[in-house]
Amino acid sequence: MLAVERKMRILQYVRQHRLATVAALALEFGVHEATIRRDLMEIEQEGLLKRTHGGVIAEHWTHEEPSFSERSTARLEQKMRIGMKAASLVEDGEHIIIDSGTTTLHIAKNLVNRKNITVVTNDINVAAELHDSSGIKVILTGGELYPSSYMLNGMFTNHVLSSLHVEKAFIGIPAIHSHHGLMHPEASLVPAKQGMIKAAREIIVVADDSKINKLSLHAVAPNSSIHTLITGVEATEEQVMPFQDSGMTVYQV
Repeated sequence: MLAVERKMRILQYVRQHRLATVAALALEFGVHEATIRRDLMEIEQEGLLKRTHGGVIAEHWTHEEPSFSERSTARLEQKMRIGMKAASLVEDGEHIIIDSGTTTLHIAKNLVNRKNITVVTNDINVAAELHDSSGIKVILTGGELYPSSYMLNGMFTNHVLSSLHVEKAFIGIPAIHSHHGLMHPEASLVPAKQGMIKAAREIIVVADDSKINKLSLHAVAPNSSIHTLITGVEATEEQVMPFQDSGMTVYQV
């Protein structure tokens, strides 16, 4: 069996069983354990599996986002902490973008008493949270309304974002991977996030620990485009270290 075929079958085996030891894989494919270890190292470098002590586990995939109501209550306390930290990075006088999402909504909640800030958003919930804040100018991007999440998206959204320049963009994402960067299961939502990233001088990703080292179908942006990641203390050292090693500032709150 050629090495490339064996690695493909190793990947299929581990995804099916979720967890496999080096010994079990060596027995399954009739090769020496040293060969399996070399194969696993190469597969891990591609970001498709993660090695553990004596074995390997399959990477977790995000195939679709849960409903807005599910997301709004999941890891709520962690999202509140992340939102508070993200808001503390906003300086008076800045123009910022706040992406749509249940975590980014908590950024808005922590900005309500601030002054002289302009917030661009594609999220009606974010705009509603800030509507009574006399010191904050709110600009909605426009676009097609997604009633289930109060998000605006589509051609009009992308057009507005392409005409903007801001100091900071706060991006929510269902999957951020140490090798593959920001990822999303829905192709239609990718262009708006890319537009936000292009419009901003500084990119700050807010993601609870469940989003870290997830894979998804569509690439949004490489990690090299991200300046800061804010996540919870629930994220392990193993999860956040690759992002820190790449030069990203990581806050765990």
